Amino acid sequence: MRQKLPAILLIGFAFAASVVTTGRSEETKIPSKDNFHLFLLVGQSNMAGRGKVTPDDQVKAPKVLMLDQQGKWVPAVDPMHFDKPKMVGVGLGRTFGLEVSQSDPGVTIGLIPCAVGGSPIKSWEPGAWDAPTKSHPYDDAMKRAHRALEAGQLKGILWHQGESDSRAGQAEIYEQKLRELITRFRKELNAYDVPFIIGQLGMFEESPWTKSKKQVDQAHQEIAKSDEFVLFVSADGLTHKGDKVHFNAESYREFGKRYAKAFLEFKEKVSQN
Repeated sequence: MRQKLPAILLIGFAFAASVVTTGRSEETKIPSKDNFHLFLLVGQSNMAGRGKVTPDDQVKAPKVLMLDQQGKWVPAVDPMHFDKPKMVGVGLGRTFGLEVSQSDPGVTIGLIPCAVGGSPIKSWEPGAWDAPTKSHPYDDAMKRAHRALEAGQLKGILWHQGESDSRAGQAEIYEQKLRELITRFRKELNAYDVPFIIGQLGMFEESPWTKSKKQVDQAHQEIAKSDEFVLFVSADGLTHKGDKVHFNAESYREFGKRYAKAFLEFKEKVSQN
């Protein structure tokens, strides 16, 4: 006959289980403000990430944190975003953070995930509502950014967006809209000397670019050419996960390395001037 466990042991087991299941949401100690370098992750689904998550993507790195949905600083593990919980997966943000962290062991990287899958650029205006996700992309991002800035210093804004605007009637005005968005971000966050890093739309053989998609790509590149604080990151050679829209996990990780390379080269250039 099986003996009943004492009540105190049952309570202890229950407590241990709660620690395991809620461990990810436990807040992490952060460094001084000068040594906490923040990066805002904004745009639509290819910034949020839709790649397949593996155990390696959930390994915690003590020097790379993220602001979770509750506004706590926790280890940056995929999936980082929460725009569409059933779809979100590996993105480029975590790899970017790891690469930048390795370049400067004296600082901690803080990632601020704010991307919203499917959001056109008009959703990234003050007061704009995104019905599918029941969110205000711009307003929500600003609230999270200002909360993060209480703890650290903004060092970069990572942007990947444009698929939803690659259509007639929207692509023609995309460049103007993006320039306005960049100006708005800089003013709101006092980020005039912070690089705004744009990732190129997916270049997939199975899905040739339309005229509208070419217009959006041209807008990305033209803004980067005309603004020394805007960087453009190529998506050449990256592949999709089978849907001809979203990168696969391996490509997201490579993209994160490319974003980091662009940022670190910019940082080196600034330090030499």
